[in-house]
Amino acid sequence: MVVLREGMCPGLDEDLLRDLRAADIKTVEDLVSSDIEGLAQKCSVSYKALFAIRRVLLAQHTAFPVSGADLYEELLSSTAILSTGNPSLDKLLDSGLYTGEITELSGGPGSGKSQVCFGVAVHISYQLKQSVIYIDTTGGLAASRLLQMLQAETSNTEEQMEALQRIHVFRLFDVYALLDCLYSLRSGGLQQASVGGGSVKAVIVDSVSAVISPLLGGKQNEGMSLMIQVAGALKTMAKDFNVAALVTNHVTRSGSGEVQPGLGVSWSHIPRTRILLERVEKAAAVSQPKMSWSVMEAMTGQLVFQTFWMFT
Repeated sequence: MVVLREGMCPGLDEDLLRDLRAADIKTVEDLVSSDIEGLAQKCSVSYKALFAIRRVLLAQHTAFPVSGADLYEELLSSTAILSTGNPSLDKLLDSGLYTGEITELSGGPGSGKSQVCFGVAVHISYQLKQSVIYIDTTGGLAASRLLQMLQAETSNTEEQMEALQRIHVFRLFDVYALLDCLYSLRSGGLQQASVGGGSVKAVIVDSVSAVISPLLGGKQNEGMSLMIQVAGALKTMAKDFNVAALVTNHVTRSGSGEVQPGLGVSWSHIPRTRILLERVEKAAAVSQPKMSWSVMEAMTGQLVFQTFWMFT
């Protein structure tokens, strides 16, 4: 169920939203299935205006049949592959991040999830000259770290600043703010972020589990509903705007002690590709890498194990 929000469609303003909630109309389903004439009288709004809102919401949230051939043609014309800037990771991802899809990085604290996200954002903004939306839900993003990465790419201050301007950062710390942000991006925020720079090609959420996992467990059905709404918003945005979505997740342990991505079975079907990062400390030696990441990719139901190395 999609919760009614201000700005979802023309005419759905704050005052009308308040009246609808007073009439116990809280979701799109509630509105489209209600008696519009009676609801218009309760909310003191014209029948014509409320009927127009209902038609727009039906168009936005109703599925229409599309042939397989049309879907395939759309896929060929719209899909792009974005390099992550890490050749080993690109190889594992079959050339990079695919637009229209959700890729997940999961791992424990210190496994390198955020560092990978920083590197992806910097590479897309500097090397590919495209814009990136970075949603930081943990407060872990530091502009100084992005600048440090850019300084490793170029010594030109103007190029560094141009690349930083193409990284649009949103800091928010609860799932409701995340949903508001995603809906805002879908309704025009992505186009605004593209003004003055390259078009938005990637949306990074670091981390999605930080705002969802506190609401899960026990009998908290609302948390599951909100998680599905976040997943739907990400998938729709990735498909409709041809952007690559990259999210990070925490890890848990199964009953047998095996490390696995968090957020449960329902979320496991959301990402197209899942990568598990594990940090393995090595003995200090000049010829040894500083750490290794053991990577597990789940793709089309098959598990592929590989390891790539980060050298100092």
